[in-house]
Amino acid sequence: MKKIIVIGGGPAGIMAALTAANGGAEVALWERNKSLGRKLAITGKGRCNITNMADTKDLVKNMPGNGSFLYSAFTRFSAEDTWDFFEQHGLQLKVERGRRVFPLSDNAHEVVEVLVQALHEAGVKIEYNLRAKELALQNKQILGVYDSPGRLYPADAVIIATGGVTYPATGSTGDGYALAAQAGHTIIPPKPSLVPLETVESWPSEVSGLALKNVEMTIRDQDKVLDKAFGEMLFTHFGLSGPIVLSLSKVVTAAAEMGRGLTALIDLKPALSEEKLDERLLRNNQKFSRKHFINSLDELLPASLIPVFVRLVGIDPHKPVNQLTKEERREMVYMLKSLPLTIKGPRPISEAIVTSGGVQVKEINPKSMASNLISGLYFSGEVIDIDGYTGGYNLQAAWSSGYVAGCGVLEE
Repeated sequence: MKKIIVIGGGPAGIMAALTAANGGAEVALWERNKSLGRKLAITGKGRCNITNMADTKDLVKNMPGNGSFLYSAFTRFSAEDTWDFFEQHGLQLKVERGRRVFPLSDNAHEVVEVLVQALHEAGVKIEYNLRAKELALQNKQILGVYDSPGRLYPADAVIIATGGVTYPATGSTGDGYALAAQAGHTIIPPKPSLVPLETVESWPSEVSGLALKNVEMTIRDQDKVLDKAFGEMLFTHFGLSGPIVLSLSKVVTAAAEMGRGLTALIDLKPALSEEKLDERLLRNNQKFSRKHFINSLDELLPASLIPVFVRLVGIDPHKPVNQLTKEERREMVYMLKSLPLTIKGPRPISEAIVTSGGVQVKEINPKSMASNLISGLYFSGEVIDIDGYTGGYNLQAAWSSGYVAGCGVLEE
């Protein structure tokens, strides 16, 4: 019976351990915390976006960080396979907007409980509070793992599934990078992916907590459009967050590394052309013609955003609506369609949802997740240089790569 050590008790490590154990291996799952799935339990605002019901082509498309590397993994363990796995283990699921899959209960802790129960049923030995310090290697072959006190645990194969460096309080502190580097692997320097953005302007703090739905955000480098996204966003005390902001953060991070500042333009009324919006403003102004300007915007904007909007358009807040000029109305249209904010840069990597960077994919066999350098060494999940957009894609990458790694140790 093969003896396998899986380092890391997140989604990728758990799936790798389950797959190997159910295939007949003796598996020990090392977790440096006192519980499994700590980061998983806080994903999706505590709801856990388990996967996205996309086909293989779309899964790859939504993994801008080396998605093609995962083509084989997504084919072998698809979103449908993830759905079937959880339902077979008693967790009821639902599909929401954008094909995102959540537990019916909206409780991420139930996802963790199902996984822990599955590990016990598969006979996986869970080792809590155990940290890997060094790989035991000889002639480019895995012999086992040394823990932090220096004790050797022999193994026929080791799967590194330690995640990236996001949310370090959950245990993601980059241990896997050091282990991989010790084995001779190239580590692409980690940087934040899916991360909130700081703005130069301070006014977002005035509306902190305000979420806007069905808006479009465009990221521009002077006159060049770098990317845009439609959906939900959130104002914070430091700037911007929310799904579309996180999705757009990748281009911002890249620009920040080159020392370039960018502009975010928020279209608050993307369903209306400028002409249609102007007509809407005319009707609004006629309806509230006797009111002051600041009291005429309740049907156009959220209450907390109105004082900010009035200040930005530069119109006297106490000006009677029936005295607004065509030029002032044109400025309102512009601001509603292109509310501008100057991007200072991304928040620290510790606040990112996903890490971009990690073990170079060229040094890993995509069909087995095996190291091309060391026999008996495998990788899965975020420790690899892969990252995707928000919407369940990163978790599916974890399930798929974990499954393939678990199969890989059995097929070697």
